[in-house]
Amino acid sequence: MSLLVQKVNHPEDLDKVFAIRKIVFVDEQNCPPELEWEHEEESVHFLATQNGQPCGACRWRRTDAGYKLERFAVMKDFRGQGVGRALIAEALSDLPEGAHYIYLNSQLDAMSLYAKFGFVAEGEQFEEAGIQHFKMVKKV
Repeated sequence: MSLLVQKVNHPEDLDKVFAIRKIVFVDEQNCPPELEWEHEEESVHFLATQNGQPCGACRWRRTDAGYKLERFAVMKDFRGQGVGRALIAEALSDLPEGAHYIYLNSQLDAMSLYAKFGFVAEGEQFEEAGIQHFKMVKKV
């Protein structure tokens, strides 16, 4: 199995990212489409492929608070194969030198994965797009 995660530099790859997110978030998790498509321009996007087939996506962006990792999506057939872990690792390694306050909003079932990378839950559980989340912050 050849798993590759690359930063998106071409419009056709961005289309693949959006297609994955539509399937996972809008179709599968019933997220409202109008909540799904935002902050695309200022985000740095990543596409995961398995043997050339698009299977996962994520992005990071600079916010007023720091650096936010978000929109982690892995296609159903590829879950449990290390795609999410590879996406997180690549996104983290792409952050600028000295990036401070790295955070994300995790769905409950993904928290243990982010914890492996040093993210710790903070604050109260909350709902976003009808799904329960915790904010998680990376401890340096």
